Amino acid sequence: MSPIVRGIDESQLTAPTPCTEYDVRALLNHLLFWGPSLVGAGHKDPVPPPAEDEADVDLTGGDWAKAVERNLEGLVGAWSRPEAWEGTTRMVSPDGVPASMIGGMVLSELVVHGWDLARASGQVPVWNDALLNRVYAELTEMASMGREMGAYGPEVPVAESAPTLDRIVALTGRDPSWKP
Repeated sequence: MSPIVRGIDESQLTAPTPCTEYDVRALLNHLLFWGPSLVGAGHKDPVPPPAEDEADVDLTGGDWAKAVERNLEGLVGAWSRPEAWEGTTRMVSPDGVPASMIGGMVLSELVVHGWDLARASGQVPVWNDALLNRVYAELTEMASMGREMGAYGPEVPVAESAPTLDRIVALTGRDPSWKP
């Protein structure tokens, strides 16, 4: 996702994304807003509930790309440790939830929102097949829950022979052929 973020020009911050509730600026803000909680969950640290609304981070002057990259580095650092995926974490429930579920959500969010940002900024995202297959498996298990929570729209029909990335974004209610 870092190369995608570096490929976004400041003039594209107001561009629409396939994630209909966000333009590029708002989607980057969404990533920055949730990043610390997701890093904390990966470290099994107590994660305070986020504020009601996603605070607007200043995304002018170019420093936003560095902030997003630091956020991504923190996520990778937290979730690349095998123990992050074991046991429970307290991301969304005071009683704890399976850490593997939150880890799968983080992985899926980075790929799907990476695709959103790439599409909005005219880039072609590249991920390896093993990662995409893992994300597809995660989303196959979580998509109905995501729809119930309002995070995903209705699944967009695609051919079973469609590329894995197309099937991933279709599971989340995005049209794989979306263009700005």
